[in-house]
Amino acid sequence: MQDSQEYLDKKAYFEKIITLYGRNVVVEVLQDTNIQIHKIHMANSNKPDGAIKDILALAKKRGIEITYHDKVALSRISKNAQQDQGVAIDIFAQSYKSASEIKNLKSYKLIALDGIQNPQNLGMIIRSCAAGNVDGIILPKKNSAKISPLVIKASAGTLFKLPIYYCNTIDEVLGTLEDAKIYSLSSHAKKSIYEIVPHAKTIFVLGNESEGVSSEVEKLCNDALQIPMNRGVESLNVAVTASLIAFIPESRQ
Repeated sequence: MQDSQEYLDKKAYFEKIITLYGRNVVVEVLQDTNIQIHKIHMANSNKPDGAIKDILALAKKRGIEITYHDKVALSRISKNAQQDQGVAIDIFAQSYKSASEIKNLKSYKLIALDGIQNPQNLGMIIRSCAAGNVDGIILPKKNSAKISPLVIKASAGTLFKLPIYYCNTIDEVLGTLEDAKIYSLSSHAKKSIYEIVPHAKTIFVLGNESEGVSSEVEKLCNDALQIPMNRGVESLNVAVTASLIAFIPESRQ
């Protein structure tokens, strides 16, 4: 029984590990003492100069473990051999949570992302949600942009400021939240985002940049909402849509 619990605790810990890559990214992460580091991975072919020298010094100062690999092994860790520059870093993200925890919340306003592929869009969505009236983001592991240096750059340092609930797919999560009011965003919807009735548990689903919300996820939504447009404009960038939802005044939710 104890071994089983230790396994579950260890699994839960590593689920919160996010791996980033690139020399400048690793230097910036190491300079931020608010970010908890699990481990640094380096190619054993790196020369100890420039940014590598800075990484070694910062790692020593913070007492962070460095593991050395050949380039092939490192590319398996970074999952981006062309851009990792021989360095990757494992970050422990306390705000990265399992979507199974949502059902334990008494109230929430969440944005769920269905097939968002562009890392810059993801980063800007995270930034808007962190700044606005949103309690977290539901981010699937499948068919979605991953947390990466581009996402971190676009989020402008807000990545760890609000919960990001991970899951395999959006539909598997929405199907378990029967007491939530779930809205999809669609330019074809008849109801405006400013007409919704306040609800203790609300989820707004934003779809893929070109195809919108998938039909599988659409079936799990209670209603569809649109953003009123002027001058014949048909749609907005998904990150802009997220911003508008994030800043709906609390009294109008």
